[in-house]
Amino acid sequence: MRFGEKIRDLRKSQNLTQKELGDLVGVTFAYISKVENERLDFGDYPSEDLICKLAVAMKADEDELMLLAQKIPEHIRQRVLERPDAFRKFADFFLMKFPACRWASGRFTGDLQQLQKSTDVA
Repeated sequence: MRFGEKIRDLRKSQNLTQKELGDLVGVTFAYISKVENERLDFGDYPSEDLICKLAVAMKADEDELMLLAQKIPEHIRQRVLERPDAFRKFADFFLMKFPACRWASGRFTGDLQQLQKSTDVA
């Protein structure tokens, strides 16, 4: 699911109009419409602060919305910075177990055996 779709689904589940949601979070209904329809220019994409307000207004999971918006929640970012080696191994393991994802990531181009060797944990 994409960020805009999730916002629309959440808004409708809360029986809010675009105007009501916009009023709750401090933006126009036109902006909410652009978010839901993914018609935003890069610079117009919701800030982390706005995403947090949307999560609170619609009783949604803030981390899920942040990730759908392709933003890394601060507490996750800090953990990655503390242990980049562990997260790299986790990502490699995930891509090994779910090979369809490896093509989307663009990270691995070798065969599965080569991938498995690169993720062996000592």
